[in-house]
Amino acid sequence: MAGTEVLMAGFGGQGMLASGKLLAYAAMDRGMEVSWLPSYGPEMRGGTANVTVCISDCPVGSPYIAKPSALLVMNQPSLDKFGPRVKPGGLIVVNSSLVSAPSDRKDCTVISIPANDLATQVGTARAANLVMLGVYVGWSGVVDKATTIRMIEKEFAKKAKFIPANLAAFKIGFAEGVKAKGGKR
Repeated sequence: MAGTEVLMAGFGGQGMLASGKLLAYAAMDRGMEVSWLPSYGPEMRGGTANVTVCISDCPVGSPYIAKPSALLVMNQPSLDKFGPRVKPGGLIVVNSSLVSAPSDRKDCTVISIPANDLATQVGTARAANLVMLGVYVGWSGVVDKATTIRMIEKEFAKKAKFIPANLAAFKIGFAEGVKAKGGKR
């Protein structure tokens, strides 16, 4: 693996910064070089929020990425703003529970997933971000499932009652990502 960049975007409070942090931790745990660059409006919850995570097997030169390899979007404004920036051949994961107009990018793989609906099915709508993370990890293989699960358990250790639903959300997303990739992982 030379390197990959993923941009995760949504409204503040949708958990995309947390998903980015979990991805970064999982990559660091595997010995990879990582940068994590959050960006959010002053209003936080309900305002815009995005994070860029760069993962590489050599030092990351800059945390700012103009054209990410992958985009995970929780809402329509994020897709409208960042969708055109994804590199041709890249991946766009769209939360179809909240995005009414899917991406029209023909030069990228687009996975539409009802993240909020799936998270609600496994216990909590608040874990939709972990469904999205699971799709990305399952499709890309940039980090492995077991390491990411360990990072989720570690992150929620002080709030242990949330671990089962968060793990279930990640796992259902992971299965969807593997399925979208063609069952290889």
